[in-house]
Amino acid sequence: MKARRFASTGSVAGLTGFAVLLLFILSSFSFTATEAYDALDPNGNITIKWDVMSWTPDGYVAVVTMYNFQQYRHIAAPGWTLGWTWAKKEVIWSMMGAQTTEQGDCSKFKGNIPHCCKKDPTVVDLLPGTPYNQQIANCCKGGVINSWAQDPANAASSFQVSVGAAGTSNKTVKLPKNFTLKAPGPGYTCGPAKIVKPTRFVSGDKRRITQALMTWNITCTYSQFLAQKTPTCCVSLSSFYNDTIVNCPTCTCGCQNNTAGSGSCVDPDSPYLASVVSTPDKSGSNAPLVQCTSHMCPIRVHWHVKLNYKDYWRVKITITNFNYRMNYTLWNLVVQHPNFDNITKLFSFNYKSLSPYGDLNDTAMLWGVKFYNDLLNQAGPLGNVQSELLFQKDQNTFTFDKGWAFPRRVYFNGDNCVLPPPDAYPYLPNASSRPAISLLMTILISLTLLLNFAQ
Repeated sequence: MKARRFASTGSVAGLTGFAVLLLFILSSFSFTATEAYDALDPNGNITIKWDVMSWTPDGYVAVVTMYNFQQYRHIAAPGWTLGWTWAKKEVIWSMMGAQTTEQGDCSKFKGNIPHCCKKDPTVVDLLPGTPYNQQIANCCKGGVINSWAQDPANAASSFQVSVGAAGTSNKTVKLPKNFTLKAPGPGYTCGPAKIVKPTRFVSGDKRRITQALMTWNITCTYSQFLAQKTPTCCVSLSSFYNDTIVNCPTCTCGCQNNTAGSGSCVDPDSPYLASVVSTPDKSGSNAPLVQCTSHMCPIRVHWHVKLNYKDYWRVKITITNFNYRMNYTLWNLVVQHPNFDNITKLFSFNYKSLSPYGDLNDTAMLWGVKFYNDLLNQAGPLGNVQSELLFQKDQNTFTFDKGWAFPRRVYFNGDNCVLPPPDAYPYLPNASSRPAISLLMTILISLTLLLNFAQ
């Protein structure tokens, strides 16, 4: 797994010989951006399958499909953008289900003008409502692709492309290079195209199987550290047994009045709030415009240990949106906690066990109920969703001591949220010494009475 961040507490001169040797060994490895790894979704990726369906006089017609095999990370609006570099002097004659953002210089062509003549085309999905004669299956969703665990039926996006000035056989076709995927911003790194076994297609009546003339795959993996420099969400904690509310760490996602760019925020009590929020983002980057808080995160997840029963305990989860520029559609939350193997009931959230470590069922994916709370509104009075979870106690492991009742990891829309430091967790009141003294006093009093009675 790729080393991601080091916390330094002193100079290199103060390191032990073993630590210096360890740093030397780590520095000798060559890490590449394609080595992104998610511990809760170790096999998650986006696979781009390029199926050549027929040959043309100067090239081929292919169907390109992006499969989102990530359990909980989806591609939200404004959608995906796919790019590559042609190996030769290929052009795109026509497309269905998608389009290139630029046509390029097609001045050398007479008569029929290609759809795109650029050496490095950039392709985007068509919008919903596209005429049917320009559509193919799994297209035209504005580039939105749902996650595999949340909605597998809509976890793919396709388009058809007619390529000219290319090879006309398996031996003469050259694979495109330098694939890039934005979803909608950076974060994905794509490997090289690799020829695989041709895709097989089953007819509607399941009585005939056809196959592509040629198929190659491209695998793209996600890294949160490539996507943004700062975190995008944080976790706060509270409990019924302690009055302390542990807020998100200060400056988790940036600090106010920070000129680096993450310090831009809006005071919710400002009389100019409406005008500021309605002003479009001139940079076009869709950067979050957040409500001024100590943590400056667009999303906060609050975990509250609410009630304790004899055989059960209850948790309330609240997700608050502090971003004035974003409504989160099809949001999801991933939480890791050892008691998810005994979850009994959820109220107003959907639930799916992820089990990234085989039989160890400690990771849950939660998302909203369709048409009820699957939309997390932008910052404001309606900018939150909440639910409660009921767990059955395992008497061998259950405790409120040492922060056991709080989550180990929390992800929102696939991004790891920052938790408070463990020493700041709400602690169990230190009343354990008093019952022990009372019990000891009871035993001593009983022995004294017995001795007096014996005499």
